[in-house]
Amino acid sequence: MLLRMKPLNQLFIMCDQLRHDWLGCRGAEHVRTPNIDRIAARSRVFTQAVCNSPVCAASRVGLATGMRPHRLGGLDNWVYLPLSRRTYYQELRDHGFHVGCVGKLDLSKPDPNNGSEGRRPLTYAWGFTHPHECEGKMHAGRGYPPNGPYTTWLHKQNPEGHQAFHEDYAKRVGAGAASYLEDSVLPTEQCEDDYIGEKALEMMKGFTGEYPWHLFVSFVGPHDPFDPSREFADKWRDAEMPPPIPAEPEGRPARYRYRKEYTLETHLEARRQYTAYLEQIDVQIGRLLDHLEETGELENTVIAFAADHGEMLGDHGRYTKGCQYESSVRVPLMVSAPGVEPGESDAVVELNDLNPTFCEFAGIDPQRNLDAKSLMPVLQDPSASFREASLSTHRKAHAVRTPEWKLIFGDDNQHELYHLATDPEERKNVLKEFPEVVERMKNQFVQLWMDGGALR
Repeated sequence: MLLRMKPLNQLFIMCDQLRHDWLGCRGAEHVRTPNIDRIAARSRVFTQAVCNSPVCAASRVGLATGMRPHRLGGLDNWVYLPLSRRTYYQELRDHGFHVGCVGKLDLSKPDPNNGSEGRRPLTYAWGFTHPHECEGKMHAGRGYPPNGPYTTWLHKQNPEGHQAFHEDYAKRVGAGAASYLEDSVLPTEQCEDDYIGEKALEMMKGFTGEYPWHLFVSFVGPHDPFDPSREFADKWRDAEMPPPIPAEPEGRPARYRYRKEYTLETHLEARRQYTAYLEQIDVQIGRLLDHLEETGELENTVIAFAADHGEMLGDHGRYTKGCQYESSVRVPLMVSAPGVEPGESDAVVELNDLNPTFCEFAGIDPQRNLDAKSLMPVLQDPSASFREASLSTHRKAHAVRTPEWKLIFGDDNQHELYHLATDPEERKNVLKEFPEVVERMKNQFVQLWMDGGALR
């Protein structure tokens, strides 16, 4: 453990549906993410991180509790956090932290009402002392009349704009992520991620220093629909983009064959809009980092950056998430703190490992019987042993993964094995060619799925 007399503040920034490879710090030359790259430059960057479930709600419930979603019955997106399960937000609160959130939580998906100020009573039960829970992307678009703090604010600022925003989203619903690629009808300063950035900055400025704080800033983009403001979209109109991994149905289970076919130009346009949207968010992240630098708090703050899951973005002919391919299940994950040497780690980690890591930075013993493991050993020594394999679960398929291999179990009894070391794009299912690997990874899967659960 890194010991300090006074607990460090903690800033946790999350993007929704951000690919692991769509950052400048990860070698992407077709993006502009200078502020996320600023975080990476001072962080331990985990190159083999996966989400615990490739959908929003299950992934976020797993992160909050430190439990793999299958233990909580959360194998899809329509799930909620049981109040019988303790969160790391509660742990920090109960050990003297102010715990704030600004943006999307998605811890109670079936209940769409966030409250006009983002302070529904449930947020306090989850452990937040300073909640400002905002609507997710489609949640906000459907919010007429307003159903959360962002649409409440937007309606007051620009009633006609709110009406236009709602009507625009009515066109996007059901169209598919790549079927409606128009810019936002709103100006930059009225887009939701700019609102989240502004409110997060206000909250950060409101912390007096009397108590340490943990602030979870959860942007709603670059989740589909890909609707950056025109100001940012104009910068990327003719930009070159890498093409998606081709859709090759041979050896691919029927459940993952996308039903729509898009032209290459449509794929590239979707990628331009996604990239423009990410740059718009990156600007807001820069405002938060600038504040920490200007106040001298940067050296007294743990900064973590991650995503809840990835985005297929046309790879294998698919969009959004909900499958176990790399573009969907791998996530960016980086942690910066005093005493942590910057650099990359290829340790096998899961998103919910941030849960006990935040507690350990606060000097709190991690909760008992967690599936998550504190990243502290790897933050102190990048060569430290950690996990042999990671697990990601979903209603349609589960995956056990190492840096070399991935085995996907389908609910239709159609399984897949990919040799990631030689086939990182997962283009050839080699299930029948390596029975010994399949057997070994089946055993790993059972171990991770059970992992002491019968004794808890």
